[in-house]
Amino acid sequence: MSVDGGFQPAGEGYGGADYPRSHGEVVLEIDDLSVAYRTQAGDVRAVNQVSLDLRAGEVVGLVGESGSGKSTLAYGACRLLRAPALITGGSVRYRGRRMPRPVDILELTADQLTGLRWREIAIVFQSAMNALNPVLNVRDQMLDVIHAHLDVGRGEAMDKVGSLLDLVGIPRSRLRSYPHELSGGMRQRVMIAMALATDPEVVIMDEPTTALDVVVQREILAQIAELRHRLAFSILFITHDLSLLLEFADRIAVMYAGRLVEVATADEIHHEAAHPYTMGLLNSFPSLHGPRRELAGIPGSPPDLLSPGPGCPFMPRCGYSRPACAEVDMSLIRVTSSTDPSHVTACPFVLPGESRPAGTATLTVSVAEAGAEEVAQ
Repeated sequence: MSVDGGFQPAGEGYGGADYPRSHGEVVLEIDDLSVAYRTQAGDVRAVNQVSLDLRAGEVVGLVGESGSGKSTLAYGACRLLRAPALITGGSVRYRGRRMPRPVDILELTADQLTGLRWREIAIVFQSAMNALNPVLNVRDQMLDVIHAHLDVGRGEAMDKVGSLLDLVGIPRSRLRSYPHELSGGMRQRVMIAMALATDPEVVIMDEPTTALDVVVQREILAQIAELRHRLAFSILFITHDLSLLLEFADRIAVMYAGRLVEVATADEIHHEAAHPYTMGLLNSFPSLHGPRRELAGIPGSPPDLLSPGPGCPFMPRCGYSRPACAEVDMSLIRVTSSTDPSHVTACPFVLPGESRPAGTATLTVSVAEAGAEEVAQ
């Protein structure tokens, strides 16, 4: 496959690198990316100077509450956003094994983007029922992906479709089924199979287990992990569920109000969280082991990104806040108490395990109280 005036992948075919690459080499590098939504009232800065990299064979989890900018960051990096969204700065460099040289996705033409999307970077969209075409059966939708991005005959494409269904544990008898005839878990598996149809190097998964029960969720995650090890692709996994990422991801990036506030390995996030927002997320779900404790919510609401205040955007909700927080520039700095040099945080004042200052306990409330507060508002 080639793209006029642009790059040409070094080779085709399903399931193998065309030349060896070392594990840990950066394949996707987001640098200082900013995205705004243009409104009559002004720009809503949904993503503000975010830098994040994804390495070969790695799972990076992107976590944050609704509206934090997770999906906007991922779709902006792939240039899938539509007006009124606008990329206002930054770069997104992709270094795939089939690429003769690194490319900046933000500078590619429309034809070059067509060659890159799905062939190199695939996406499992949020809500499989809405992402699948309701009037096409599974076979036709998967064939459409293969013929759009690979130069193969119909017979070979049909064999590939069958192999992909085998890969995700769906009987081939379901090839003629329509989305409404499949369970939620099967629809999600179809979406994963479609994402892997062209052997991409990077797969972006936007809340792929949302609306699935916990049993099916665990089955899907186990299957994703197995496929990742078998096919050696990298994953950017977007979710609001930090507890899920602690088991699944290699590294976790915590996002709040359009900015990254902490990035570290899953183990460091679990045991040595440095940013108060990350600590709040950790305290919002129960532990299956150890002593019983009262769950705590994060009071208040995220800031208005149309007119954010100075300094740290989490300051109004933070139990550790102090006047100096209004002057924080939100750049990521190394956590000095951590032995991992890649553990960075946007909070220069709080260290892992630090107790909340006296007189701020009222900022942490129970889940029931937080719900009552929202109802009252």
